Amino acid sequence: MSDAIKHECGIALLRLLKPLSYYQEKYGTPFYAIHKMYLLLEKQHNRGQDGAGIATVKLQMQPGERYIARVRSNDAQPIQDIFKQINQHINDLLEKNPTLKGDVDQLKRIVPYLGEVYLGHVRYGTFGKNSIENVHPFLRENNWNYRNLILAGNFNLTNVNELFNKLVELGQHPIAKTDTITVMERIGHFLDTEVEECYQKLKAEGISKKEASVLIAQELDMIRVLQRAATRWDGGYAMAGIVGHGDAFVIRDPAGIRPAYYYKDEEIVVVASERAVIQTAFNVPFERVEELSPGAAILIKHDATTQIAQILPATERKACSFERIYFSRGSDQEIYRERKKLGALLLPKVLKSIENDLTNTVFSYIPNTAETSFYGLIEAVSEHLNQQKKQQILQAGNTLSESQLTQILSVRPRIEKVAVKDVKLRTFITEDSGREDMVAHVYDITYGAVRRNEDNLVIIDDSIVRGTTLKKSILNILSRLEPKKIVVLSSAPEIRYPDCYGIDMARLEDLIAFDAALELHKDRGTYDIVAQIYHKCIAQKHKPDSEIVNYVKELYAPFTSEELAQKIVQLLRPETMTCQLDIIFQSVENLHNACPKNLGDWYFTGDYPTVGGNRVVNQAYINFYEGNKERAY
Repeated sequence: MSDAIKHECGIALLRLLKPLSYYQEKYGTPFYAIHKMYLLLEKQHNRGQDGAGIATVKLQMQPGERYIARVRSNDAQPIQDIFKQINQHINDLLEKNPTLKGDVDQLKRIVPYLGEVYLGHVRYGTFGKNSIENVHPFLRENNWNYRNLILAGNFNLTNVNELFNKLVELGQHPIAKTDTITVMERIGHFLDTEVEECYQKLKAEGISKKEASVLIAQELDMIRVLQRAATRWDGGYAMAGIVGHGDAFVIRDPAGIRPAYYYKDEEIVVVASERAVIQTAFNVPFERVEELSPGAAILIKHDATTQIAQILPATERKACSFERIYFSRGSDQEIYRERKKLGALLLPKVLKSIENDLTNTVFSYIPNTAETSFYGLIEAVSEHLNQQKKQQILQAGNTLSESQLTQILSVRPRIEKVAVKDVKLRTFITEDSGREDMVAHVYDITYGAVRRNEDNLVIIDDSIVRGTTLKKSILNILSRLEPKKIVVLSSAPEIRYPDCYGIDMARLEDLIAFDAALELHKDRGTYDIVAQIYHKCIAQKHKPDSEIVNYVKELYAPFTSEELAQKIVQLLRPETMTCQLDIIFQSVENLHNACPKNLGDWYFTGDYPTVGGNRVVNQAYINFYEGNKERAY
C-alpha cells in the first residue's frame, strides 16, 4: 500500500483445557501456551506495530500467591520485546532453581507467566500518543479475584463521551476519557453489580463470606454482565477479557464490523482476529476455525465450560471490507481468492485505458500488499488473451502456417517488477526541499523494464487514501522510465468518507477524493454548496444520533466516479511528469462482488453501519470547514 494508514488491532485469547503437566508430557514443555501466544501475536504483527502486551491468569491459586501477570511494550519491536522479557524472567528463575524444571506445579507457583488463561494484543494507535499507558491489555485490580478484569480489544466506539458521562453519573471518577478505560470501567461496573447480586442472594441463604467467595465464582453470569455493559456501545469491536478467577470472553459488535475467529478442541480454546493465524499456530484446517457471529460472545468458564451466546441482537451484517482489501493477511484462503478477484475485475477498464494494446503494455504492482490483486489481474489478462488466440486460430482454420501459429501462441502478458520499495530512508536534513527529495526516493525502479515512449505501464495498488506517496514518490520515480502512459489501478473504490471504527482516516481533508470533489465544485462554480452543507451539519449537531443525516453525500452527488477519478489525476500528477496518466478505481459493485461477506463500505459510500457514524461524519465536516484538526469522535 502506497499510503500507510494505521488501523485495527489484533487480539489473541488462549485457554488451556488440560493441566500444565499434560502439555509437559505431550509437547515436552510446560511453556506450550507461551510459545503459542508468541506465534499468535507474531502472525498478527500486520495488525499492530506500535505496541504489544500479554496477560496471564493462573487458576486455583492459594491466597497470597500471585495469579495475574502482565507485560506490555511500546518498543520499536514490541512483540519481540515482551517475549524477551518473559523468557529472561523464566531463564533467570530456572538458573537459580534448576530443580524446578521437572516440577510443573512448583513452576506454576513461581513463574509469573505460566498459567492457563492468556490474553495478548498488538496495537496500532489510530489517535493519540503511543505511550505505554495506551498499550493493551488493561487491568482493573481488586482484592476479590472475581472483581479483577483484564481487557484488550480491537475496537473504536463513537460514543465515548456518552458512556463516560454515564459512569460519572454513577459516581465514578475514571482516570482517563478514552474508549478503552471507559469500556473497562463499564464492564467492571456491571461485573461488580453481578458479584453484589450473587453475594446478597447467598447471604440471604445464610452462607458466610468465605464460603460465598467460592460460590460466586461458580455462579457469576458473564452473559448478563456483557449484555448490561454492551447495550449502549456504538462502534465496531472485538472485545476480549479475563476475569481474575478465570472466566474469559470475546464479544463481537452486532454488525460484525471487527473480525473474530475461534477454534476449540480437547486441549485448547483460542480466539484471534484472523482465521489463518489460528490455522498456522495450531495446524488446523480452514473449516475447523469458526467465525464468531455478530453480536455474539464466546465464553469460557473457569471450569473450562465453553459456550457461544448471543449478547446483542445482530443488525445488518457490515463486516469491514478493508479487512479483505488490505488489513488481514493474504494467506487466508478466502481473502486470497477475493483479492485476486478484485484485481481481475479491473481488466475491462484497463483495456479501455490502454486501447486494448496488450502487446505494448507492461504490468506491475506497488509492493507489497497489492501483489495478490496483481496476480488476479494477470490471470484475467491471460484468459482474455487466450480467448483472442482461440478466435484467431478458429477463424484461420487450416490456413495457418507453423510460424503464424507460433506468433499467435507467443502473445502473453508482459510482467515486470518495476517498483521496488526500499527500507526506510533516514535523514537529518531539516530543510523542506531536502526532506521532499528523500520522500521521493522511498521507492526505486527497475531500469530497462519499459520501452521508452512505446510501452504503457499498468501498476496496481490496493487503495489510494491521501495520494501523498503516489504523487511525491511513486509517480515521480516511475516517470523516469519514460513510458507512453502510466495507468495506476486501485483495487478499492475511492475513499470519500472518514472512518470511526478503528482505521486512521478520521479527517475528511486528508482524503484525496474529498479534495477532488471540492476542486470540481470550484471548476463548475458550485462551491457555495460547501457552506450549505456546513450549515446543515451545524443545524443537526445536537440532534439524537438516530436523526442525523449524512449531508456530506451531497458534496459528491453531482459527480460520477469517472469525473472524480479524472480530477484526482490532475491533483496527483507531478509537475515534472511528461507522459499520459490515468487512475482507475474499483467500483463499489465490483467490491461487493469480490468480497460478498464483507459489505461494510461506509468509507466509500457514506452508509455507516451504526447511528454514531452519521454523527462522526457530520462533525468531521464541521471540523474541516472550521479548520479544526481534532478527531470527530
